[in-house]
Amino acid sequence: MQSPSVAELNDRAREVFRQIVDAYLASGAPVGSRTLSKIGALGLSPASIRNTMQDLEELGLLAAPHTSAGRVPTQSGLRMFVDGMMQASEPSPDERAAIDQSASGSPAIEEALVRTTMVLSGLSHCAGLVLVAKQEMIIRQLSFVPLAPGRALAVLVGADGSVENRIVSLPEGLPPTALEAAANYINGRLAGLTLADATDRLNAEVAADRAALDAMTAGAVATGLAAWSSDGAARPVLIVRGQANLVESSVDLDRVRLLLGDLEDKEELVRLLELARGAEATKIFIGAESQLFSLSGSSVIAAPYRGPGGRVVGVVGVIGPTRLNYARVIPMVDYTARTLSRLVA
Repeated sequence: MQSPSVAELNDRAREVFRQIVDAYLASGAPVGSRTLSKIGALGLSPASIRNTMQDLEELGLLAAPHTSAGRVPTQSGLRMFVDGMMQASEPSPDERAAIDQSASGSPAIEEALVRTTMVLSGLSHCAGLVLVAKQEMIIRQLSFVPLAPGRALAVLVGADGSVENRIVSLPEGLPPTALEAAANYINGRLAGLTLADATDRLNAEVAADRAALDAMTAGAVATGLAAWSSDGAARPVLIVRGQANLVESSVDLDRVRLLLGDLEDKEELVRLLELARGAEATKIFIGAESQLFSLSGSSVIAAPYRGPGGRVVGVVGVIGPTRLNYARVIPMVDYTARTLSRLVA
């Protein structure tokens, strides 16, 4: 059954539903008619509230967990609330200052991303997430260490001082001198280039017969560069911080255990966040709208951030229980994304 829109609810149903969602998001507990009548803002008797709650349940917007007399919003109900009824509140000056400071507190971009994710996690009481495109390494030096016939260890040193190793298969019959010649060519002609640019230059020079390499040595150079090309320059790196907040803020530890298990599936989580890359605004995934969180009943709020030329370079967000404070957290994630965009632009 398709859930109704906000416009299809009468004033009484709309206000009862709003009060139930607000109370549920604040407490995490089912909300009963007696609780709503005590609030007093509705001006309705418990019997009238119960009848309206029953109508909302029949519409698929509320559900009664177990044998409780109270009701909780369903996933469809939360979606309707977020899309059509929620009144968002901008981050406070203190919250904006904390996010700004975390983003500007370190000269290293990755460290700033980690710091900002931790601050966002603390402010939202959720786990913070940031997805950043892996920066392609710039070659400083590449060397080969022979291991056995047809195999060698390729050692790549990046311009940032990072070191990565790969075991590579070599052309059959390649003499040891060719490995040395290949390393000399790479370090003399290709240092300072990205792997992709280095490969393009090698291909161009070989095609123009300017590489001064024999075929076997050229093959060794190509093999050395290709050892890293399969990584993909754009393969994203996922940073997760603040998982402990999920435990501290939850009233349902069984769901938290499921969620923490879901967070271990980084590949699926990356795929989910990738869906937010093309979004113009913040994306909200509630409960089973994402297959990954169909059991844990969690929500993800994510927004893309942009680099030079407005190109999307990553995604920042939070993950928490479906009863998180959407009105507060959604603008907070949006502000963080805009802050990171200024940082990396």
